[in-house]
Amino acid sequence: MLWIKSLHIVLVASWFAGLFYLPRIYVNLAMEKDPAATARLLLMARKLFRFMTFIAVPALACGLWLWLDVGIGRGQGWLHAKLGIVVLLLAYHAYCGVLLRTFQRGENTRSDKWYRMYNELPVLGLLGATLLVVVKPF
Repeated sequence: MLWIKSLHIVLVASWFAGLFYLPRIYVNLAMEKDPAATARLLLMARKLFRFMTFIAVPALACGLWLWLDVGIGRGQGWLHAKLGIVVLLLAYHAYCGVLLRTFQRGENTRSDKWYRMYNELPVLGLLGATLLVVVKPF
């Protein structure tokens, strides 16, 4: 169980690295005027999104294993709240893909300031999930 928990933590940390960094690439893309720099940033964004998606799958699998097989949090309210946050983070991840396709088509209409604000949302998710797991308030 401790091996799976450790793996889950490492995989989630890796996924969050992408959730934090990809919108920062979008900030730069929203400001960029040079086609060569835009192409380089789009390549970075595509590779990062692919990595994030690849790493999210085993992170979720380990979390489900801990919940369904090991029984961590089973029947406890804090876990249901955490699962709600995970669903929101998955929606955020999916929307990052939508935004990437918008940039790839050259159809971005949002400002770099909007992307800076958007970039802060996973911090709230990480804070909420961590507090729920550590404090277990209900």
